[in-house]
Amino acid sequence: MITQKYLILVGIVLVIIGGTLLYQEYSLSNKQVMVHEMGSRVMPFSLEKTTHVFKQLPDGGIEQVFVKDLTNTEQIDLVQAHLKYEVDNFRQGNFEDPMTIHGDNMPGVSDLRKGAAKITFTYHALPNGAEIVYSSKDPDLISAIHVWFDAQVKDHGRNAMEMR
Repeated sequence: MITQKYLILVGIVLVIIGGTLLYQEYSLSNKQVMVHEMGSRVMPFSLEKTTHVFKQLPDGGIEQVFVKDLTNTEQIDLVQAHLKYEVDNFRQGNFEDPMTIHGDNMPGVSDLRKGAAKITFTYHALPNGAEIVYSSKDPDLISAIHVWFDAQVKDHGRNAMEMR
């Protein structure tokens, strides 16, 4: 027989769980929530199991994706395959995947698409992920890379960081 105390206890637990979920949802910006949802549709690896690191350089920058658990070889393989695939796209001026995740008006992406032929995109596998090195001699494109990196750090929230 279910007692009144048991029902009250279950109700309290449900309120606590619901409040926790609401807090987690609202602790992210609406944009970050959208990026997390769209990211899982475009990127084959888990955002929660990885960290994106963006480092601006005088001639462009480095984007790195690290898998948090070094023993998770499946995630490492997925990160490496995806970044290699993206480098091939970027070289052709195809930034559809980032635009799908971050939106069509993502800062810097329009300039990167138009100027892709003047940017060198270099892929490197890393023991715990992969990286893309972006470099250019065109000051406007270097600026576009920096603006694009800033937007990604902001949009990815807790799963991204900027190195200076």
